[in-house]
Amino acid sequence: MNPAAAKVREAAEDARAAAHALALLPGETRHGALQAVAAALEGWIPAILEANAADLADPEGLSGLGPAGVQRLGLDAGKVAGMAAGVRAVAQLPDPLGRVRLRRRLDTGLELTQVTCPLGVLGVVFESRPDALVQISALALKSGNAALLKGGREATRSNRALMAAIQEGLAAAGLPGASLQLLEGRESVQALLGLDGLVDLVIPRGSKALVRAIQEGTRIPVLGHADGICHVFLDAGAEASMAEAIVLDAKTQYPAACNALETLLVHAGCAPALLPPLASRLQAAGVELRGCERSRALVPGMKPATEADWDTEHGELILGVRVVDSLTEAIAHIHAHGSGHTEAIVTEDSAAAERFLREVDAAGVYHNASTRFADGYRYGFGAEVGISTGKLHARGPVGLEGLVTTKYLLRGQGHRVGDYTGPGARPFLHEDLPC
Repeated sequence: MNPAAAKVREAAEDARAAAHALALLPGETRHGALQAVAAALEGWIPAILEANAADLADPEGLSGLGPAGVQRLGLDAGKVAGMAAGVRAVAQLPDPLGRVRLRRRLDTGLELTQVTCPLGVLGVVFESRPDALVQISALALKSGNAALLKGGREATRSNRALMAAIQEGLAAAGLPGASLQLLEGRESVQALLGLDGLVDLVIPRGSKALVRAIQEGTRIPVLGHADGICHVFLDAGAEASMAEAIVLDAKTQYPAACNALETLLVHAGCAPALLPPLASRLQAAGVELRGCERSRALVPGMKPATEADWDTEHGELILGVRVVDSLTEAIAHIHAHGSGHTEAIVTEDSAAAERFLREVDAAGVYHNASTRFADGYRYGFGAEVGISTGKLHARGPVGLEGLVTTKYLLRGQGHRVGDYTGPGARPFLHEDLPC
């Protein structure tokens, strides 16, 4: 085993031991640790901003990052203060551990209980966004999980400063420093992915290429999404001012986000009235429009869209536009080209809205709301470890509930399976009890 892999294995073994300790801590202790981390982050603001400025000034680190990545990387005092506020918001959430999900009397004196417990050790690989380190650390602590965090080289200095602040908070609360550890170096990712048996869940946050490489490179379960190809469909029953407001917010409020709008679908019945003024508003906001033939007939200055545009997460001010003849065609386009992330319909027709909500297969399906609401903080989760477009374990913005599992506790009085089999078998009661 090479030295880099040995170092990561040692970190994972330490994290495993820390996870066992975290799982036994009372909720009040984890709450206090989060408060200490938040205070430490505020005290470290000057050092964090200095480190971030050095990252932003490093041409080697920024090489190939692109405008969206640079935007995600940048920090200011308000963002770091927001991180601390987010940690405190997570602290205030109900304790996710020890919740009773089921109580069942199997027989007299034999009771089954299902309770929530931590997953164990999380391996998190993320790009560009230093705030992801803080969000995931907070959720891991609250849910009693240890975490190994690997950021991109572009944020090396920022991540070191943030982790130093977090470690100060852990120490102040008396928690083991191995609970949250920062991994560095490209070799550490491959080493991490080979630690099935020590790491319980891998969470990638970054590009499609990153997520796919991790999914293909490990036997550890992976929670992530490969694309954020989000649609807004303006139905024939869409109200014009609402449609404009939602589309502008979904595309321009933060175009680098995975929940930003990438393709606008417009019903042919309202396109002549809605599309030209909406296109003018979007172009005035700096959005490059790429449309189908019918869209360009209504907005002559629009660039032609290619087939690839319908399958691309641009992450910048580029928007595909397509005119469709019906709700059925809009749903078919979404299912053909969407990534299962977040889809929205704008309409005053409640029947059309309910059909869209029922039929569209995605982690988030909205009526008369911007796709940008797909976020753990906005959902009231305090933060998120990421967004999952998979359908097992967790889907959509993943907060605390996605970081816990359950175990069954069976309390008996000398009960034996043999008494419930064969001739004269004793019957089970299977009586559900209040949780």
